[in-house]
Amino acid sequence: MPERTGPVGVGIVGAGNISSEYLANLCRFPDTEVLAIGDLVPAAARERASEHGVPVAGDARAVLDHPDVEIVVNLTIPAAHAEVAGAAIAAGKHVWNEKPLALDRASARGLLDAAAAAGLRVGCAPDTFLGEALQAGRRWLDRGVIGEPLTAIAIMESPGPDAWHPSPAFLFQVGAGPLFDIGPYYLAALVGFFGSIASVAATASTARPTRTIVAGPRAGERFEVTTPSHVAALLRFAGGGSAQTTFSFDSPEFRVVLEVTGPDGTLILPDPNTFDGEIGLRRRGSDEVEILERTTRRSTRGTGVLEMARAIRAGRPHRADGTLAYHILDAMAGTLEAAAAGTVVEVASRAERPEPLPADWDPDATTLAS
Repeated sequence: MPERTGPVGVGIVGAGNISSEYLANLCRFPDTEVLAIGDLVPAAARERASEHGVPVAGDARAVLDHPDVEIVVNLTIPAAHAEVAGAAIAAGKHVWNEKPLALDRASARGLLDAAAAAGLRVGCAPDTFLGEALQAGRRWLDRGVIGEPLTAIAIMESPGPDAWHPSPAFLFQVGAGPLFDIGPYYLAALVGFFGSIASVAATASTARPTRTIVAGPRAGERFEVTTPSHVAALLRFAGGGSAQTTFSFDSPEFRVVLEVTGPDGTLILPDPNTFDGEIGLRRRGSDEVEILERTTRRSTRGTGVLEMARAIRAGRPHRADGTLAYHILDAMAGTLEAAAAGTVVEVASRAERPEPLPADWDPDATTLAS
């Protein structure tokens, strides 16, 4: 790809629910310029384009064929991630996928190999670990506030997105469910804290084989659940630490927990599916939780696209990269395999702990001069 300067041109494929949040951020960052939106339903793309002042809208080709689009942001459903990302790479574009990277290891590896051969980059959500809260948590851990991190607990329990999403069926199919839909937020945070996952043991279940849409124009419609709606796993990290995780769409009780424990205390972190919140600490022997820091988000989804865009211009690695996304996918696939077989599954891939963002990193700064 020819060397360019100035704001990085972005195109979005997929005009569903999540696109509004991406667009709100990517259209305001000085270092990114959203040039086109495409969708399987072009009218949906045109509606989003009108809302956010994007000049071009249509089907996916409106994005893939745009000469000034450098990064394709792929916000399609999980089953289409590999196909759309592959088309973007074939069109000479860098690609940012919503999570998961793909439905299976082979498709994900094919994407990374194709991008490497073309000299292009792959980025992938989640980018919440680049938010103020998890970055602050990482800094506190690196300072040794609890000593060496040894164990972690990660829990997300809820009744499931069928309680609020207007079209939730895809969230209960292969490539989603609580593990693939919500798990990446927690696993990305844990890899940032502990390093690579080495092995996993797990159990999985499905409370109801069919679900009913509650909200929106399709309320009352029933759909089939084709992937486990409750997954519990034990993770062992290559560096020696461990974590216990539960991801469930079967609980009437809402519960979010992310805690890391070392010899000197427990660090209590906010929901890793958000970008801000409080960082708490219970020191060994203390009866109280001490608030170490209250963070405020400066941006939300799209932060990783911005960090990737700046990295492209600077010629350095980006943080939410394809290797990390592949490792998380590898660990999640291994989790389902472990649950099905009742055995411990080794996770073959490895990923580096992403470097913390610089203390002065500002999404609203203009850093890419024309």
